[in-house]
Amino acid sequence: MKIGDKVKFVSEVGGGKVAGFQGNNIVLVEDEDGFQIPTPINDVVVVNDEDYSTSKIVADKVQKKGIQIPDDDFDYDPADRPVTFKAPVEERKGGEKLNAYIAFVPMDVKAITSSRFETYIVNDSNYYIHYTYMTAEGNSWTLRSTGEIDPNTKLFIEEFGREDLSAMEHITVQILAYKRKKPFLKKPVVDSEFRIDPVKFYKLHTFEENDFFEQPALLHTIVENDQLPRPLVLDAKALKKEMMQKVKADMPRPVSHAPKPKDDKDAPIVVDLHINALLDTTAGMTNSDILNYQLEKVRNTIFEYKNQKGRKIVFIHGKGEGVLRQAVIHELRYRFKNMPYQDASFQEYGYGATQVTIK
Repeated sequence: MKIGDKVKFVSEVGGGKVAGFQGNNIVLVEDEDGFQIPTPINDVVVVNDEDYSTSKIVADKVQKKGIQIPDDDFDYDPADRPVTFKAPVEERKGGEKLNAYIAFVPMDVKAITSSRFETYIVNDSNYYIHYTYMTAEGNSWTLRSTGEIDPNTKLFIEEFGREDLSAMEHITVQILAYKRKKPFLKKPVVDSEFRIDPVKFYKLHTFEENDFFEQPALLHTIVENDQLPRPLVLDAKALKKEMMQKVKADMPRPVSHAPKPKDDKDAPIVVDLHINALLDTTAGMTNSDILNYQLEKVRNTIFEYKNQKGRKIVFIHGKGEGVLRQAVIHELRYRFKNMPYQDASFQEYGYGATQVTIK
């Protein structure tokens, strides 16, 4: 079985032509509408033309028994010969630089909290690419897919749900680029390693309009204009310095009061919304991602204590430019209308803190 062969399904009606392979056990069957259907290789059979004429049946039986019969003994129509012609690859202007992406596409963007997702690799260049797609849990790597992608096309890799995200946080895609039957400039072998944030798969704004899919998708760059993206392994000291400089102007005034006992049920719950207090790193997150993560912390905290009437919660958001404070106030006004709020004690928390009372 090879690419271009006509096949039909064994267990159901229909079929198509072989568009590619995933590993040793999965064949991609392209139907008449151009959709590629991943199918177990033992669930399809190769067919040419559905010819059930007497001469065809006799010829098949003779061939199985190893009997050689001259071609003149059969009526042969050249039109019955299977089509093996494959149109040459069309190259596009600007496609000589290597561009490739891995894309995660929601299957139902209108129900993002329950949707499953599809993984694609996009080859946006005039090169064929041979790829390997791997994920890791700790130091243990798993090969999820390998194969070849034609120039200026995208290839379906797999379907997954949120229950699979824990095994997909650490990803590596390796690429070898080349051309067929013509000279080309040699490209370096690509080894792109990155992490995905499972939280993003719960947020609609994560999936954006793009040039490769009709629906919004989350794209990670494998290689762009022959350049690798920022490496996964960062200088920890430089990253810490950069983050501290970013939040320094937005830090609350130091609090000198003694902390209240943890078992005091009347003591307010204090939540620091500064992103460096919530996450170890913001690598790969946009300003919008960070703000939404902070607001999600506000919502989750209020929901956690919603049954403790009279409980006070202090959100420390800092003064800064006031973006986070305004977002918190907007959330309280429209999502938690029955819960009063006010500026928290300046003496205890400095400027830039809001107190909410559970009702």
